[in-house]
Amino acid sequence: MTIKHISTRFALLVAAAAVVPLLIYGLVSILSLQRGTRESIVNGNLNVATRAAEEIRRYVSTNAELLKALAADLQNTGLEKWQQDRVVKNYVLQFREFREITLFDEAAAPMASSRVGPPRVAIPRSAPLTLSGVAMSPIRVDDDLLPTTTFAIHLTHLNQPAGWLVGEFSLEEMWRMVDRIRIGDHGYAMVVAPSGELLAHGDPDKKALVAQTRNMLGHPLVHAVSAAPHAEAPVSLEYVDEDGRSELGVAARIASLGWTVVVEQPTREAYANATALQRQLIVAISIVLLGMISIGYLFGRQFIRPIRTLQRATQTVAAGQLDARVDIRTGDEFSDLGDAFNTMANRLVELQENVKRQERQAMFGRIAAGLVHDLSHPIQNIGNSTRLMLRDDSDTESRDMFRRTIERELATLKRFMDDLRNLVKPKPIERFAMEINGSVAEIVESMRGEGERAGVNVEATYAEGPLVIEGDKFALGRVYRNLITNAIQATERGGRVAITTARANGRVEIRVSDTGSGIPPERLSAIFEDFVTTKRRGLGLGLAISKRIVEQLDGTIEVESQVGRGTAFTLRFPARDDRPAQAAAS
Repeated sequence: MTIKHISTRFALLVAAAAVVPLLIYGLVSILSLQRGTRESIVNGNLNVATRAAEEIRRYVSTNAELLKALAADLQNTGLEKWQQDRVVKNYVLQFREFREITLFDEAAAPMASSRVGPPRVAIPRSAPLTLSGVAMSPIRVDDDLLPTTTFAIHLTHLNQPAGWLVGEFSLEEMWRMVDRIRIGDHGYAMVVAPSGELLAHGDPDKKALVAQTRNMLGHPLVHAVSAAPHAEAPVSLEYVDEDGRSELGVAARIASLGWTVVVEQPTREAYANATALQRQLIVAISIVLLGMISIGYLFGRQFIRPIRTLQRATQTVAAGQLDARVDIRTGDEFSDLGDAFNTMANRLVELQENVKRQERQAMFGRIAAGLVHDLSHPIQNIGNSTRLMLRDDSDTESRDMFRRTIERELATLKRFMDDLRNLVKPKPIERFAMEINGSVAEIVESMRGEGERAGVNVEATYAEGPLVIEGDKFALGRVYRNLITNAIQATERGGRVAITTARANGRVEIRVSDTGSGIPPERLSAIFEDFVTTKRRGLGLGLAISKRIVEQLDGTIEVESQVGRGTAFTLRFPARDDRPAQAAAS
């Protein structure tokens, strides 16, 4: 029953985990909707632009063919001049897109015209466009602000030039066709010439641009089309127009004319339905997502509550509060886990007491052994020397030797007691300007005798001149003595202990190195801790006290060691180069 209960809650958590797949599905659906909607809208607008381009092409081509048919009637029927005049007048009356049709001979003299009076049209000297043999002049705006072009056909008779048929053609119907192209409420079409001139615009607010012959090559879509003049496939593009509105534009080329039909619509309007559908989809997904998250949160919170309780209790125990306990009564494995935690905590309390007891015993035993070891030798020497001094047969020289032995061992005992006292309550250090070379030299000279007795050569090398720091001569003397003593004791007979001073990077360095046995790497990081020693005798307080003295003087102490090759300690202190300090040190 218990396993089933946990499995049920875990299943609910897995169900809540379905939020991620739902979210992924929602994102994929939204992206697919956006892509599909955009393709559908673009294709719809492209169809509109393509149909408009075809209608405009057919409109212009049909009228060009009408003029071509008239030219065939005039050049092959052998009509008299008055008959030709009547024919062209009837054509203008029948096809009102032609405002004027005039027949010229090869010398450019009018032979027949639909206009009463001198003709307004003339034979074009050059025409950039030809439709099935009909030359077409560039579009222009006439006095009535209507688009107009000129068609011209070169007539031949018996393969000989016979004149020109020129017709002035109004493109007003093309304007009406462009005006009728509407997409939504704010989508319009426009027609652009190959050179970029605006020929027609369906937006009433922008019709004045046609009369101004506005060049549209700066338009993003027109620029894209002009960059590939031979491409016939429709082009679509989203861009920001000169009014700062985001537009969806499509373009279709009229290959025979070189014109481009552009249909543009504000993206906000073009994607309005898709945006509304997308918003509805997001709302639906959000509601389902929120519901699943709420269910997952409620059941997940209930499921995780025991885990959080155990977590807080574990952190409390890790912080050292071993009296922390948990009360979990869920009736499942979490209850068993809570009981196990409480049992563990009780056991930790017992183990901690045992460890403290053993640590105290070990510490007391170590201190006692160290005291016995370090004190027995000097006390024994003092006792022996005292007994020998009391003998009647001892001479004056022997008595002096016994007295020096007693004084030396008493000094050893005093230094030992000072180490213990300084460990419990460190003495304050008074700083004053001091010269390093002199203070090191004094200690080195006093330690040469100890080195000679141990068969170790004590050498010193001093940097050139004055090395001044702020320190305590007696405290640093204690540090030097500890380091040199340790070096002598760690070096076999015939070895060497070297003391050098130097100056580097604004700091004064004192280096004490030996050729002794070295310190193993695993013990190197702990040699400055209290009661840690690598020697067979001693409490292990010398290096710990030395490190404290050095740090109180704003210095550093470093150690380098290789087993079998020796050890080197390096002290570094900030140098004092100002004249008052130099004078005080001297």
